[in-house]
Amino acid sequence: MTEQKHLHIISFDVPFPANYGGVIDVFYKLKALHTQGIKIHLHCFEYGRAEALSLENICEKVYYYKRKMSKQLLLNALPYVVISRSSEKLMENLMRDSHPVLFEGLHSCFHLNDKRLDGRIKIVRTHNIEHEYYTNLQKVEKSVFKKIYFGMEGKKLERFEKILKKADHVAAISPADAKELSGRYKNVHHITAFHPNEEVKIKEGKGSFCLYHGNLEVGENNEAALYLVNKVFSKIKKPLIIAGRKPSAELKAAVANFSHISIKANINTQDIDELIKTAQINALPTFQATGIKLKLLAALFTGRHCLVNSPMVANTGLETLCSIEDSAEGMQKEISRLFDLPFDMDEKQKREAILLGDFSNAQNVKKLVSLF
Repeated sequence: MTEQKHLHIISFDVPFPANYGGVIDVFYKLKALHTQGIKIHLHCFEYGRAEALSLENICEKVYYYKRKMSKQLLLNALPYVVISRSSEKLMENLMRDSHPVLFEGLHSCFHLNDKRLDGRIKIVRTHNIEHEYYTNLQKVEKSVFKKIYFGMEGKKLERFEKILKKADHVAAISPADAKELSGRYKNVHHITAFHPNEEVKIKEGKGSFCLYHGNLEVGENNEAALYLVNKVFSKIKKPLIIAGRKPSAELKAAVANFSHISIKANINTQDIDELIKTAQINALPTFQATGIKLKLLAALFTGRHCLVNSPMVANTGLETLCSIEDSAEGMQKEISRLFDLPFDMDEKQKREAILLGDFSNAQNVKKLVSLF
């Protein structure tokens, strides 16, 4: 690059280790930008994840700000996830230069309409249609307090979303999100999720189990895991492993009824990656058709058969790479069919044609850099 290009990135969390959906997108975006010679000034809101020295290797400078966790903020008209990520110190650091600013998610947009940023190129990366995501979390939540919180937060996020009018560009993570946001805002672009996979690597041979993985303390993942246990694998004796953080008491109790179903709780990212690779089937239903699920990309880049329902793949461009079944009975039959079927390496070429084009970090980072 003939001249240095600088970019401020405001992250809703510390993006390392890259071990859950949102921070996976942020971390691998940082790496891709670094390879393009972009000088990154990273601003992280910290609330439980330690400062990460390894981020210094790909960023010009890393700043940390304590997220405000006071319950008093729940009474504010602004969404809690937004107002808790406000910082005057952040603004002081942004005002030291005039470089473009990338806001990671609606959560980080408290300062988007600050007049002191007038004249700066401002880009918002949207990870979901947030108010729809929170409304869906409300539907599956068991705790009364959390149910009320998700409902109120969803309404606040719907009102707050209008702040996207202040952005020069909106980078939506999925085609469906881009289409919906384009109906409300100008300059919406589809830039798909950044992820750790640079090539399609699938083990030959057959696996001996099915896998569901995800952060199990998230309501939608808990619901999907319970669905697989109670509606699908309760009727067929194929081994199922459920892997992820903080499984609920309800999920543990459901699994305890079946000797062929087990939970691997709180294991590290490397162990989950190995399970994805060695499973015969990655079974990934969801009841939330928002954003794009990074667990699906991980399964397609490195796993064998991938079984999903329609909401997991609708309008993603990945439909032809998966087996799709929307009923429990359909899933049972498809699992029985795929369980003894070696993965066809011709299917690998089919995956490469799509994943290494539309879902390539190298291609997507060029689209992002062109915005600033």
